[in-house]
Amino acid sequence: GLPAPGVPVLGPCGAQGCVPAGAPRQVTAEQLRARGNALFQAGDHAAALAAYTEALSLSEAPSERAVLHRNRAACYLKLEDYTKAEADATKAIAVDGRDVKALFRRSQALQQLGRMDQAVSDLQRCLSLEPRNKAFQEALRALGSSMHEKMKALSCTDSKVEQMFQILLDLEEKDVDKKQKAAQNLIVLAREEAGAEKIFQSDGVRLLMQLLDTAKADLMLAALRTLVGLCSGHRSRTTAILAELGAPRLAAVLGVEHEQVSLAACNLLHVMFDSLKEGLQKDFRGKEDAVVLDSSKDLKLLIKHLLELLVLEGASAHGRDNALNLLIKVVPRKSPKETNNSLSLWVIDQGLKKILEVGSTVCGSSGSLPVTENSRMSTSVLLSKLYEDLKCDAERENFHRLCEDYVRSWFEGHELPGKLRAIQTVSCLLQGPSDAGNRVLELEGIMDSVLSLCASVCEAHQLVAVEALIHAADKAKRASFITANGVNLLKEIYKHSERDSIRIRALVGLCKLGSAGGTDFSMKQFAEGSTMKLAKQCRKWLCNEAIDAGTRRWAVEGLAYLTFDADVKEEFVEDKAAMQAMFQLAKSEDRSVLYAVASTLVNCTNSYDHEEPDPQMLELAKYAKQHIPEQHPKDKPEFVKRRVRKLLTAGVVSALACMVKSENPALTSSCRELISRVFLALVEEAEDRGGVVAQGGGKALIPLSLEGTEVGQTKAAQALAKITITSNPEMAFPGERIYEVVRPLVSLLHLQRTGLENFEGLMALTNLAGISERLRQKILKERAVPMIEGYMFEEHELIRLAATECMCNMAMSKEVQEMFLAEGSDRLKLMVLYSGEEDEKLRRAASGTLAMLTTLHPPICKRIPQVTVHWLEILQALLLSPSAELQHRGAVVVMNMMAAAREVAEQLIASEMLEILSVLAKDKDKP
Repeated sequence: GLPAPGVPVLGPCGAQGCVPAGAPRQVTAEQLRARGNALFQAGDHAAALAAYTEALSLSEAPSERAVLHRNRAACYLKLEDYTKAEADATKAIAVDGRDVKALFRRSQALQQLGRMDQAVSDLQRCLSLEPRNKAFQEALRALGSSMHEKMKALSCTDSKVEQMFQILLDLEEKDVDKKQKAAQNLIVLAREEAGAEKIFQSDGVRLLMQLLDTAKADLMLAALRTLVGLCSGHRSRTTAILAELGAPRLAAVLGVEHEQVSLAACNLLHVMFDSLKEGLQKDFRGKEDAVVLDSSKDLKLLIKHLLELLVLEGASAHGRDNALNLLIKVVPRKSPKETNNSLSLWVIDQGLKKILEVGSTVCGSSGSLPVTENSRMSTSVLLSKLYEDLKCDAERENFHRLCEDYVRSWFEGHELPGKLRAIQTVSCLLQGPSDAGNRVLELEGIMDSVLSLCASVCEAHQLVAVEALIHAADKAKRASFITANGVNLLKEIYKHSERDSIRIRALVGLCKLGSAGGTDFSMKQFAEGSTMKLAKQCRKWLCNEAIDAGTRRWAVEGLAYLTFDADVKEEFVEDKAAMQAMFQLAKSEDRSVLYAVASTLVNCTNSYDHEEPDPQMLELAKYAKQHIPEQHPKDKPEFVKRRVRKLLTAGVVSALACMVKSENPALTSSCRELISRVFLALVEEAEDRGGVVAQGGGKALIPLSLEGTEVGQTKAAQALAKITITSNPEMAFPGERIYEVVRPLVSLLHLQRTGLENFEGLMALTNLAGISERLRQKILKERAVPMIEGYMFEEHELIRLAATECMCNMAMSKEVQEMFLAEGSDRLKLMVLYSGEEDEKLRRAASGTLAMLTTLHPPICKRIPQVTVHWLEILQALLLSPSAELQHRGAVVVMNMMAAAREVAEQLIASEMLEILSVLAKDKDKP
């Protein structure tokens, strides 16, 4: 069911936007213009603009219209909409070419639009009409000196660029500050289109190449960051730069030992890929097509060198990681709607074996490639993305064949080192495209080798085999085989191995097999108490800082499975040291722990999907003696609520926020979904939401709501809605962030969402719509209004009410007011009828909307009597209501209608309205 809604946020009907009792309604164009002038003087430029616009709709005389266009131009200048200011001023000048005010306003608009010569022309015309006008003289002088400065700046930019390069390339220059300043100036200049073009035209690429060749980190960073500015969104420049620098040089810079330089090269290559793929934002299409005919060759050339870098022995470990990350971002299609997957097919044919080389690397073995703790996870993610990008069985079969050939090539005829490489490849595939992993696992001899190597005396060999066994246990196809063959083996290793690194992995294998029943209390895999013992050992290892982080990560993997058991959850949240240790790991460099941390938290907060079984089906299952899942008594809501509180106290929000910031491939869509689920559980109670926002939860939820799985995005959007409903949105999402919240909230209105999600989305949008016109415009731009209208017809009374309240606040926008007058629309009729409904909250929202509409858009007053024959009795019922709020709204609507048009006023006076108003006017208790 839906929760009781919070305090409804109605628009400023009554107190704020309504005319005081007895004030005459201004209806002529002259009166509207006077009102606009007063509002402009008071500094309310948006309201003044609305008044002038309304006056225009009532004016027909060209001279009157010219004055109104001129006044609107002044409003647009204040509102910084220079294009519209110029358009309105031009309309005024078309009527009277000697209108100096319109000419002056147009010159101001043109100046802001960068059309200086036209601005000067208008100012000179003003001075010829009023030669003694000091303001015009001063404006022309200022504009002249501004143009002179710009010309001077442009002419000296050439020499500045040359000077900066001289300072940077001067090997004798010892002043570090001077060099840093020159580098920073170059980077800043490259961010502006004019500056970027100037550097490019001034032989800048050759000079930047010299900076790269110095092999000095600070100079290389300056060169790479300047090149980012030159390439951003400019395809022809990117193509020219790539031709001059050469793909081999760029790949070599990516593979350097210096981490920051490698990361800067990765950023540059990403920008180059984007420009080559999409480009054109800053260029003229005609010029582009003349220069660049086809980018696919350049794209493939860059990708070819990235693939070669993966197996290059001299490349650094983080350079290899950066190359993998780039391939993940640029090769697979962004969405299934794109039909062309040729780039993925090309990479699979040309580079799948090179990618598997990284995935099969056994750390510490002779001749192995340098890799980091994140390399194998990145490889698995890339393989998974490539496999998901395939469209048909033939393409998938080719992928399987290449993987099987690669594994066989190592497994057969390479003795023990080859078998280890083959098993490591299997692990990598099982963590990525598991279908391919399962296929390879079934090759003759692979599984037997895994089981025999688990008993190896060599720690490195045993590690590889045990990890493969663990990943295989995760997959349904192999779990039964391993339960039969591997459990006793893993128990033996766990009990008798002297190495913690091996024991911890064996324990994770046991945890996976022991959690096969999931949250089903009756499906215990191990003897009573065994799960608790395993969990205790996991927590002990997790807290032991003497063990390396890579091994402690496996303790979290174990907990991710064991926390299906509610007893384990309860003990874990009582162990503050274990929670802190897990959060520290989540913030560490090793990002492969993210999924395990997120899974553990989902289990502890019970934020996984669980459907209540149908009672009739339960009876049938009992009758047929089938297995019936049982919930653990400690998974009841009161236990979950207590666990959430303990996690919040331990600092779970800052750990989650840190996980979301990660740019690592380990933050997969499914991992993001798990984090979204946890956040939704954390904000379930209204009193916890302020703390979640204060620790960075609000900021972290925005990216989660915009990308990832559909379920993950929806969960994050719902968490944002809950925060927006009960917090002050301007404090929860300061600055520009508040505008980023609109799209996720609108997504909750889609028909496939649940009633609760619809309701919370509407409530949150109601709060945002009451804040500012800019937010209302953003909601309009996201096409939310038709959906809000749709929910006004909803059967569920709370959703219907929330939609009506939301529309009430949206009615402050001019565009929405116009919708109520649209021909053939029943919007106004619905609002009038809802004002007569029995549900008092719905009446309050609907009559509030009417009060707002009739105040801000007088033509609506004339339409009300036409939409329903019951309009009079509905208004009278509002005035006779025991609720002062409803009476106030009714009085405002009647007052606006009296002032709007004579025929409407006559209809009101002919009824009993005058007597009702006379009685209300004497009521001293309701001022």
